[in-house]
Amino acid sequence: MSHATRIFVAGSSTLIGAALVRRLQDRDDYTLVPEPGAAEPSLFDPAALDAFFAQARPEYVVHAAGPSGGIAANVRRGAELAHDNLLITAHLFDAARRHGVERLLYLASSCCYPRECHQPMRVEDLWSGPLEPTNEPYAAAKLAGLALAQAYRRQYGVDFRVGIPANAFGPGDDFDPAEAHVIPSLMARLETARQNSDPAVTVWGTGQPRREFVFADDLADACLFVLEHLDCPEVINLGGGGDVSIGELARLLAETVGYHGRLEFDASKPDGMPRKALDCGPLLALGFRPATDLSAGLRATYRWYRSQLEAVETSHVA
Repeated sequence: MSHATRIFVAGSSTLIGAALVRRLQDRDDYTLVPEPGAAEPSLFDPAALDAFFAQARPEYVVHAAGPSGGIAANVRRGAELAHDNLLITAHLFDAARRHGVERLLYLASSCCYPRECHQPMRVEDLWSGPLEPTNEPYAAAKLAGLALAQAYRRQYGVDFRVGIPANAFGPGDDFDPAEAHVIPSLMARLETARQNSDPAVTVWGTGQPRREFVFADDLADACLFVLEHLDCPEVINLGGGGDVSIGELARLLAETVGYHGRLEFDASKPDGMPRKALDCGPLLALGFRPATDLSAGLRATYRWYRSQLEAVETSHVA
């Protein structure tokens, strides 16, 4: 690129969006719009979004916005998660198309794949079977966004691309012990149990399901890599680090946190999909490799989480 490309990260306060902003701030070939720290336009307000695009003129867009959560959040707030994701995606795609955005990357979800899916999951397996019931509304909304991106490509000839990330985690995640994704939720509960010397921590499900995880900064690198490759597939999986069982993950988290009590698996709680591992062959073939393994990513995430807890403790003392 011969000039600094103007790029809008929609959802800059989300885990993935914040990681993208960090990466882009270190690049002199991109200019973030709006500037880091400035308020984003509301994706729920088409008029505000239209005014922003007219003024800021972004050339590239990464759609990392939209609420999400773990199994508990999906069971309790499925309608809200689906509604909000559908609405902001429709608004953002239309504004990007009307204002001549050169390239857009939409981040879908591995939940888009069928519950009983060929493993590792290939892009060709999308639409091949029913979705996982515990997150069906959210998954259907993200799948609708994928279909909408493809429809915009066909009808309007725009360069809208779709990335399907593995389960992301890292600094800046939501550590709500009740509704967050498995890594931050379990990390928060294990840290509380460590501090309280609790004899046991309960983990939802049997511990047998397997998941692929990707460190947020690696995912940000993958997003930019995909955005910049002219020969990138229309839909591509973003991961490449392999998968682990929830039981293995729980034990690794306990070791990271320094919790030495028992892990008790509650089989009465839902497991979700039996396995979610992505076929990232096309991404790896382009030359991308994630830089952070799971253990290192968990340690970095825990250091960040502890720093946040210590900052709160210090403010209470002051």
